[in-house]
Amino acid sequence: MDTIFKALNDPARRSLMDSLRHKAGQSLSELEAQFDMTRFGVMKHLKVLEDAHLVVTRKEGRFKYHYLNPVPLQEVIDRWVAPFLQPQVAALSQLKSRLERYHMAKPDFMMQTFIRCTQDALWEALQDPDEMAAYHFMCNAVEQSGNVYTFILPDGNPMLKQKVLSSDPKSRLELTFEPLFMGPEAPPSRNVYLIEPQGETCKLTIEHYEMAEGQEGFAEGWARLASSLKSYLETGKALKGAA
Repeated sequence: MDTIFKALNDPARRSLMDSLRHKAGQSLSELEAQFDMTRFGVMKHLKVLEDAHLVVTRKEGRFKYHYLNPVPLQEVIDRWVAPFLQPQVAALSQLKSRLERYHMAKPDFMMQTFIRCTQDALWEALQDPDEMAAYHFMCNAVEQSGNVYTFILPDGNPMLKQKVLSSDPKSRLELTFEPLFMGPEAPPSRNVYLIEPQGETCKLTIEHYEMAEGQEGFAEGWARLASSLKSYLETGKALKGAA
C-alpha cells in the first residue's frame, strides 16, 4: 500500500492518471504533449505509477501504450472505505458497443492484479461455472452449455453471455462479452485473460477489446470482479454486492 500512497502524493502523477482515465492506451508522446514537463519527467512519473501497479503497459512494435489500472485503488476502497458504507449493487452503466473485428493490436481497456494462488487454481476459477458464480460481484449462478457461459442475476434474469473463442491452457483465455442486460440488439465485444505465474503469486491481466465510446463504466465492473476473484482465491470469501 505504501507505493500506492506515494504514487498518489504528487499532482503531476494524478494528472497523468486523469489523462489515462479519459483516454486509455496512450503512448509516451501523447502524454508528453499534454503536460509542461520534459519527456524524462513524464517517464519518471510513469515509472512510479507502474511500480505501484496504478498504470500498466503494453508494447506493440516500437510503441508502448499506457493504461490506468484501477484494481489497486479498488483494493484500498475495499479495505478502508467499503466497511463503513451500506453495501449496494454497483449501478450497471448504459453500454453501447459495436463489433469491429477480432484481432485488434491494442486493447481499449487493460488492468492487472496479483493473486496469491497457484496457476491451476486461477485457471480453474476463470472456467468453472460454480466458482465463477461464487465470486462474481452481481450474479449468483452461471450456466454452462458447451463453451458458452450465461451469468444469471439473483432475480433470475440473464446478465451476460460469454463464448470461449480461444484457449491456451493455464495462460490465455479469450471470450466474447455479450451484455444481455442491454437487450437483444446489444452488440458483443470481447475480453482476454492472461495468466503469468510469479513465484507464490499469479499476475492476472484483463484486456477488453471493441469497447464503444461511453463504455468507461466497464472499468468499475472489471475492478470489482478482479477484487472479488482475488479475495475468493486468497481467503475463500468473495466480495459480493448487495442483493
